[in-house]
Amino acid sequence: MNTILKIKNQISKNPIILYMKGSPQFPSCGFSAKAVQILLNLQVKFYHIDILENDDIRKELPKFSNWPTFPQLWVDGELIGGSDIMFELFKNGKLKKIINHSIKKNIS
Repeated sequence: MNTILKIKNQISKNPIILYMKGSPQFPSCGFSAKAVQILLNLQVKFYHIDILENDDIRKELPKFSNWPTFPQLWVDGELIGGSDIMFELFKNGKLKKIINHSIKKNIS
């Protein structure tokens, strides 16, 4: 499977997915740690991909998403952004609404 198809498949099968450096238990950069903490604070289950262990995804996802950096949070097939955008959306309550909408949508 080519890398873009693999990415599309991951995004479509996982309503909330975080492409990050490391794992939620052991983030490998401060930005990934910040993103994980935001999601944990929202008490949401999410799937993650460690881009340090998936070189093909690390190289191709920025082209696919038109977003050059990691982490990248995707909800219901849409790119939300990196840790700074996540933090702003978290602070103003919009990230919780986006996630709650996703959870309700995917339960139905």
